[in-house]
Amino acid sequence: MLDALLAAARPALAPAFTLLGSPVTWLEIVAFVLSIAMVLANFRVHVVAWPLAIASSAMYALLFADSRLYGEASLQFVFIAVAFWGWWQWLRGTGADGTPLRVHRLSVRQRWAAAAATLALWPVLALALRRYTDTDVPWLDALPTVGSLLGQFLLGRKLLENWAVWLAVNVVSVGLFAVKGLWLTVVLYAVFAVLSVAGWRAWRRLADG
Repeated sequence: MLDALLAAARPALAPAFTLLGSPVTWLEIVAFVLSIAMVLANFRVHVVAWPLAIASSAMYALLFADSRLYGEASLQFVFIAVAFWGWWQWLRGTGADGTPLRVHRLSVRQRWAAAAATLALWPVLALALRRYTDTDVPWLDALPTVGSLLGQFLLGRKLLENWAVWLAVNVVSVGLFAVKGLWLTVVLYAVFAVLSVAGWRAWRRLADG
């Protein structure tokens, strides 16, 4: 199935230009643009962020699979499923008091629980990737994969801490994609890291307001 999808996407995986000695594909360029638009929409807590997330995740799934980053590739399909859930949450979700969902914070206990769950799942996924795939970076692939699942859930529930999680994920991902020579994606995640700080500031005003 994966081979068939990659074969169908082969024209889009053709190089558009070369950056730092590595090819940048047309698929990576379009995914880059859609991803930036998605984050900017998240800043404004605009629901269009979710369909943009679905489209960019589908493209990155193919790009990462082609680079043998199977944890990141699989994550994109999870992102797509969670994006439909997050889309619904932003349209119809409610808080604990039954009012429409708004930007809010985790409790201290919830923050510790989220961190513990991430650290527990990281080695589980890394060992699974090492055993069942031919990835050459199982630990580096697994950490941002697990962190991204947490970030996506927090984002869907409009929790402020999603931006702190994304900052950590983006910093690790810069190293991961540099190892793989996906230089445009390295630039993207470096921009994401900066935008994560800006997103935290923007949402903090909403949470405190």
